[in-house]
Amino acid sequence: MSTRSEILKKIRGAVGGPDEKNVRRVSVEQHIKRHPAGTLPSKISSKAGAIKLFIKRAKSADATVEQCGTANVAEQVASFLREHNLPATCRTGTDYKLKRLVSSKANLLELSEGPSDGNDITAISCALGGAAETGTLILVSGPENPTTLNFLPENHIVILHEKDIVPHQEDLWKKIRKKYGSGEMPRTVNMITGPSRSADIEQTLILGAHGPLRLHIIIVKG
Repeated sequence: MSTRSEILKKIRGAVGGPDEKNVRRVSVEQHIKRHPAGTLPSKISSKAGAIKLFIKRAKSADATVEQCGTANVAEQVASFLREHNLPATCRTGTDYKLKRLVSSKANLLELSEGPSDGNDITAISCALGGAAETGTLILVSGPENPTTLNFLPENHIVILHEKDIVPHQEDLWKKIRKKYGSGEMPRTVNMITGPSRSADIEQTLILGAHGPLRLHIIIVKG
């Protein structure tokens, strides 16, 4: 028997036999099923407070934020594009909720559908949720909202419903479990706070270094 095997044998003997091993396994499984939360900062007690804090945190991370009703989302997208002298062409996924919002004024926007090949200037996605604590968006992969839209276009417009803003990042994982089921995950989960940035070169902050130069969040009321 090798020295390594001898050491591992002693370790196994010290932590207990098969019965003890089964007890530890059951304990771990029960712990995972409970989805315990860690220590959280001060509680955000109201939805209005969570929305206000989300906007504050998102803006502090260099995102721009607008609020509007469902009937005015297309106008908000068009306004953002005009403000930055951008063409009215936007790339989206197949998300029917997003299409219903941005297609309400078909004459304002020219929409194309599917993953980005890197040649799109502006993309529009629909977020699964947002964390007020940090101003963070959570987006999940799939044909409804392809992950390439989060990274390749220079401008990223994200639609976020008020009801999907939660106090903490831990609450976002609860939304994922509710959507996909406990123990299941989408292929990719992206947590996005502000536009892409880097300070690798001489500690100088550069926006758009590894992804979108601009992140514009439209919060849909109701």
